[in-house]
Amino acid sequence: MVNPETLAVLAAGAGIAGFVDTLAGGGGLITVPLLLLTGLPPLLVLGTNKLQGTFGTLSATATLLIRRQIFFGQIEAGFAAAFAGGLLGALAARIMGAGMLDILIPFVLAGIAVYFLFAPTAAEVGGKVRLSRPAYLASVVPAIGFYDGFFGPGTGSFFALAGVGLRGETLLKATAFAKVLNFGSNLGALVLFLLAGKVVWAYGAVMILGQIVGATAGSHVMIRGGPRLIRPLIVVVCLAMLLRYLWQKGYLVWL
Repeated sequence: MVNPETLAVLAAGAGIAGFVDTLAGGGGLITVPLLLLTGLPPLLVLGTNKLQGTFGTLSATATLLIRRQIFFGQIEAGFAAAFAGGLLGALAARIMGAGMLDILIPFVLAGIAVYFLFAPTAAEVGGKVRLSRPAYLASVVPAIGFYDGFFGPGTGSFFALAGVGLRGETLLKATAFAKVLNFGSNLGALVLFLLAGKVVWAYGAVMILGQIVGATAGSHVMIRGGPRLIRPLIVVVCLAMLLRYLWQKGYLVWL
């Protein structure tokens, strides 16, 4: 039986995640640990997270299109490249299975924390085109999309920083395009997880509602000049998630 308190926590967490993810990426660093704490196995966690995350990025993308911050002609190729990457990443996670994911997840979490702790800021890397658009769409976008399908947390931040650092985009433009790319990679991964039956609909449904509210609010704040990056929050949440995951697996019995 589904616990109402659990559903309420998941909905609230998804709302916060949708807001944070729209502004800076990293919303999965909130939703993935919440789902892990329900006791779901890794593949169900990833599939359910993709279900709710897809609706969050869809809401953000729709808001940006309506507010004319992005246009269809600008996003089609990037969306397709991210979709393909997300689909392949989810396929890789499916092939590896839960056992391998249990081994890899702590290392991936630690890597994300280190990256966001020491990575350069947008101001430090922006302003210069370092990679052509065709090369960017053929390599960087599907590679980040693959990571999103395989695991996911931090993908929006990776897309935004790549847009600033490699394509010379402004932070606002890169963050807006990151929502579209993240929607594509989320949707690609979700297709695979749905076909494999790796989604918990009861959890996903309440999280979708939270995501839509949070992502829509975050889009309006972003358009009005909201926070550029929430790096400290991403690092803290990621490290907390890593410690909680290790405790749940019995590696840190003293916590």
